[in-house]
Amino acid sequence: MEWLERARQQYPDARHHCWAYVIGNPENPKLVAMSDDGEPSGTAGKPILNVMQHKEVGDVIAIVVRYFGGVKLGAGGLVRAYSAATQLAYEQITLDTPKNNTVKRLVCEFGDEQRIRHWLAIHEARVIDCSYSKEVTMKVEFESCFVADFSELISALKGGRFTNEE
Repeated sequence: MEWLERARQQYPDARHHCWAYVIGNPENPKLVAMSDDGEPSGTAGKPILNVMQHKEVGDVIAIVVRYFGGVKLGAGGLVRAYSAATQLAYEQITLDTPKNNTVKRLVCEFGDEQRIRHWLAIHEARVIDCSYSKEVTMKVEFESCFVADFSELISALKGGRFTNEE
């Protein structure tokens, strides 16, 4: 929402600051939202979001700033205008795909497996391998920026431990 506030400050005299965002993996986002910002319902935010949902890009917000030019576009014209503006923006962006991943092998008790899998799902990690004997042994991959959080989770478990797999 900081980006939206910046757009409003940069273009304070614009009539509409319509937006949509996709947070998380675009195939299964954690959160999506949109706003028509005073345009007729469904003519701005929804078309912006529709374009975004057909791209393979997550963790993105699109804000379309519109000034009234004296000609009423009608619902169809607004939908086309907001869709086209979003499409043009996507054609001009440079994607930043930071994927500095870490692979860990962890051992835990059966009772802790669900808690670990929940953490992994929230952090968009993947289970590479999992085996069961007296304990659960999992090989997992997740973004390196979550190593400290993962370490904290594992140390809180009774008997939980992990090692680098690299």
